[in-house]
Amino acid sequence: MLARGLGECPGVYRMIDAAGGVLYVGKARSLRKRVASYLRPNKSARTAALMRSVVDIEVTVTHTETEALLLENNLIKTLKPRYNILLRDDKGYPLIFLGRSGEPFPRLAFHRGARRLPGRYFGPYPSATAVRETLNLLQKVFPIRQCEDSVFRNRTRPCLQYQIKRCSGPCVGLIDAADYQRDVERAVLFLDGRSQALLSALKADMAAAAARQDYEHAALLRDRIALVASLQERQYVDNPGGDADVIAAAEDDGVICLALLFIRGGRQLGSKTFFPKVPEGTSAEEAAAAFLPQYYLGQHPPARIYVGLPIADRSVLAEALGADAGHGVEIKMPTRGAPRHWVALAQTNANDALRRRLAERAGWETRLAATRMALGLPNLTRIECFDISHTGGEATQASCVVFGPEGAIKGDYRRFRIEGLTAGDDYGAIEQAVFRRYEKAPLPDMILIDGGGGQVARAAAALARLGISAPILGIAKGPRRHFGDEEFYWPDSPAAWTLEDHPQALLLLAEIRDEAHRFAITGHRAARGRTRLVSALDAIPGIGPKRRQVLIKALGSARLVARAELADLERLPGITPVLARRIYDTFHSETDQCP
Repeated sequence: MLARGLGECPGVYRMIDAAGGVLYVGKARSLRKRVASYLRPNKSARTAALMRSVVDIEVTVTHTETEALLLENNLIKTLKPRYNILLRDDKGYPLIFLGRSGEPFPRLAFHRGARRLPGRYFGPYPSATAVRETLNLLQKVFPIRQCEDSVFRNRTRPCLQYQIKRCSGPCVGLIDAADYQRDVERAVLFLDGRSQALLSALKADMAAAAARQDYEHAALLRDRIALVASLQERQYVDNPGGDADVIAAAEDDGVICLALLFIRGGRQLGSKTFFPKVPEGTSAEEAAAAFLPQYYLGQHPPARIYVGLPIADRSVLAEALGADAGHGVEIKMPTRGAPRHWVALAQTNANDALRRRLAERAGWETRLAATRMALGLPNLTRIECFDISHTGGEATQASCVVFGPEGAIKGDYRRFRIEGLTAGDDYGAIEQAVFRRYEKAPLPDMILIDGGGGQVARAAAALARLGISAPILGIAKGPRRHFGDEEFYWPDSPAAWTLEDHPQALLLLAEIRDEAHRFAITGHRAARGRTRLVSALDAIPGIGPKRRQVLIKALGSARLVARAELADLERLPGITPVLARRIYDTFHSETDQCP
């Protein structure tokens, strides 16, 4: 495509290779000027490497540069072009959800994902732990319910949360709607960071309770005031202006680290670091500019974002984020005051995380080089390891973990549910997992099997059925089952051998084996728990597919059915008192039942 055929209009362009794949997606205020810049003779080494593979350039014209930014972000997340900066940790970030104000007893809860439910959302928070800690604090000060709506609608007596004074018992009418709404309003003040207004309101209520000689309630309010005040004293930052995010970047040896510091409701909630996948030669400024739309679009950013380095097209980006979030967003480089100190703190986090990542990478590279030498595989880079987990043949799961030149590649991990085999047939499970994996996926440089010669032979048989081959190595615990005693097996050599003279190689292979075991057993336990709950329901006389569906739909899940009270079960349509008692007795021993 010739640049002179394009107009002076904003839009998105896509670099296409000979196979029709998209190598790079970019936006431009002027498509003609931007595309022409790629066709000039004087280009950077990175751009020259890109253009050697480009056979066509496709463009999409947009009305504004903001529209182009939004389209570019969607295409990058969908197509994952090789030469774009990719934020690999792009899942939804956790929030706190408060039910809509029209409800008499709204729920306060952890939330992740799309904002489909009507109500108010606070966040995003840096981690699920930060959300749960905040909810735990709120329960101590304001006993607002956090149970599922299905549980709330079907309760007939207070739950344990009421007994330990973490809930006011709205499900059984132990608090009226007006008092409950007052607690909700105070919780919102806390989440909005208006702690002084919250303390003033609590002190006024305490004085009023004392004036009417309701000393028990006044003492309760006194304890709440003390807890809120202590929380204020424990914070490291004071941000009366509301929520903010602070971003800094560090770069060394081709690795870029972005540190994100979270200020929520006047409290510093910690930080999160990112290591985006970047093409060679990418600067920290370019990485930060690409990070902002990928992270924030669809995530509802705070009104203020402070950055520690210059960001190209900052105003356009702020306009796009504000349009997506439904409120104004500012992106600033602070030069004084508290925001400047926050940026310095974020920069410290970025520098420290980058230093640790480089140290880990250097250690991994050392161990990988030792493994190449010990195994006689000079091109060894990508290793995939398989393990099997089950309980007496129940819910058998196979795991496949992947390690590359810099360590674990968690996005490539896979689990396989093993079916059609005799319970406990680990050999057959390994063969099935290896066959299913490489029926579609490309072969790694080496396949590592958690097991001995029998498992290795069956893995080799799976590759033979597919007509392919790759080095296969078995790793088995030695006679004492201690680290350092591991025995290794090649398919064509039934005799076991050790790596006691190559400790770095042994350490790497054992680390990969342990990760495969962890991933397998985690998947197995989750599958076993689901299977047992559903199987327990199916085993109850009188419960067929329709009634099972009624139970799960009414109470939310098989796990909540198992926890349900007898009275809750008796209220469900189609569940007789006799059947309700049968269900309850299935999941509760006599010692668990309340008198």
